[in-house]
Amino acid sequence: MTRTVAVIGGGYGGSAVAKALDSEADVVLIDPRDAFVNAAGSLRALTQPDWAPNIFFAFDTLLTRGTVIRDRAVSVDPGGVTLASGRRVAAEYLVLATGSSYSYPAKPSAESTGEALDDLRQTHKELAGAERVLILGAGPVGLELAGEIKEVWPRKHVTIVDPAERLLADFPPEMRQDLHRQLDELGVELRLGTALTTPPTTGHGRAGAFTVTTTGGEEITADIWFRAHGVQVNSDYLADGRLTTLTTQGQVPVAESLNVRGYDHVYAIGDITDVAEDKRAGYAMKHAEVVAQNIIAQLRGEQPAAVYRPAPDPMILLPLGPRGGVGQLPTPDGPAIVPAATVAEYKGADLFTGRFAEQFASAGSNSR
Repeated sequence: MTRTVAVIGGGYGGSAVAKALDSEADVVLIDPRDAFVNAAGSLRALTQPDWAPNIFFAFDTLLTRGTVIRDRAVSVDPGGVTLASGRRVAAEYLVLATGSSYSYPAKPSAESTGEALDDLRQTHKELAGAERVLILGAGPVGLELAGEIKEVWPRKHVTIVDPAERLLADFPPEMRQDLHRQLDELGVELRLGTALTTPPTTGHGRAGAFTVTTTGGEEITADIWFRAHGVQVNSDYLADGRLTTLTTQGQVPVAESLNVRGYDHVYAIGDITDVAEDKRAGYAMKHAEVVAQNIIAQLRGEQPAAVYRPAPDPMILLPLGPRGGVGQLPTPDGPAIVPAATVAEYKGADLFTGRFAEQFASAGSNSR
């Protein structure tokens, strides 16, 4: 008897686990969007709108046998999923993979590809006409956004403000020094260890001159601003407690097998889990490998044995446009800093579009 696996969320982890299980079970992938969004390319999609379609991959090309339901989960219990439409999907296995939300444009908010592309084109027009750009947040997203802006408009004045005293504080000093050097060469101005006393008077991502004051007393005038901070875990559909009790951060407690604690048939992957690591797409895809192995073992009547252990050292590939950037990757001898050329080769040149073009190249699934 074929078993049903309901995968809730079609992001990096959810799409990968659905694809891996497509030939083994009746996979039902549930997501309110009409396409997978490669958010790693969203910032380039903003600055280069002709390139923007490259970040969207229609779900109906992901699976050969499985079904894609365009709907939103509103509740999950041990036996299945209740959707916003009122429909219920019963399943023998459940995978929670709803990820997290982030400020636009790092993650497009529209659920249809057409609307998301319209949003990016409109924001591009606003940005193109601005001479001075303010970015609030000097984490990877803010830094990547600055790099993409400078690639297209090298003469734009870009300022990044962040309360943190140091960039990428968890990484080695020599990598941070190289990052500062590259930002200086691009002409990106950093204002670290400070914040704004009041928010800008214009809307986020909308053109319009404004002046703000930092807590250090400096005035900054800009024509447009972007928020590059504020992650929100997408776990509201679990708040009713029918399946599990969320952590104070809204995350799902999991065992090292990535089972939701208390269940051997329910799993969680990606940003929604309480795994103690940075929340990155690459980790979500590694979670998917572990969960797929365990569910396949269970489907075959075997004991699931795959476990997930976070990497002992933080890893990152942070492009600054298609050619620049910094990174740290694992090696047999421990973490190693990699040069900008390696960052470009692995990520910056195409922002993983080639990888996902291959993943979404199947014959197509049933969409409902």
